[in-house]
Amino acid sequence: MRYAIESYRFSERRSCCIFGISRTAYRYLALPSDDGAIQKHLRQLAEDKPRWGFEKMFQRLKAQGHKWNHKRVYRVYCELSLNLRKKPKKRFPSRNPKPLIQPLVWNICWSMDFMRDSLASGGTFRTLNIIDDFNREALGIEIDLSLPTERVIRKLELIAEWRGYPKYIRIDNGPEFISSKLSQWAEKHNIDLDFINPGKPAQNAYIERFNRTYREDVLDMYLFSDLDEVRDRTTTSRDTNNGCCDNSHNVLKKWE
Repeated sequence: MRYAIESYRFSERRSCCIFGISRTAYRYLALPSDDGAIQKHLRQLAEDKPRWGFEKMFQRLKAQGHKWNHKRVYRVYCELSLNLRKKPKKRFPSRNPKPLIQPLVWNICWSMDFMRDSLASGGTFRTLNIIDDFNREALGIEIDLSLPTERVIRKLELIAEWRGYPKYIRIDNGPEFISSKLSQWAEKHNIDLDFINPGKPAQNAYIERFNRTYREDVLDMYLFSDLDEVRDRTTTSRDTNNGCCDNSHNVLKKWE
């Protein structure tokens, strides 16, 4: 355009007509973008509300009276790399748990599950509850601030030393249970890990019933100052309700 006007002395109108450009577009001068104010507000929102995404931030800016265009704000938002990464949904393999039928003898099926509670100081702790489905006997309740897969395996080994190994163990899809370490341990001892379907706690009803009783009788009954107190109360309650009889049929009905 400029070459045609200057070299051939074409008028602006004729040059625009030849090149098929509107005179308005030819004369348009882009204004430098000043996004400093937008950047400042977005950074402040990201610092105050780190879990907010773009939509919430934009709505807050509108509520504050700013008239910035949605696309412009989003462009600055992306330039600042404020996008929240979506956590991928965990996909579990299809589960086909065995029917919930009470075994006729012990050591056919154990059930285990985790619970969480708080100390008087506000700190949280976890419990690993393990029962025999035959008579709902509490085989072990492990208590600590953290119970990774290694602790789960160690507790199962301690129980197996006096009880023997079960044929299978019914569990949910918690990270400690779907660990390859637990799978390898179970395979080593010919134990089938029977996973329930995600979001179907009724498929593990025996341990869920035990958890409720344990919470009512121990966790909700006392205010604990430390883990040793939790362990002492738990051991006393477990031994009382399991009884001291060799015959597993004599376990008190309270734990059923």
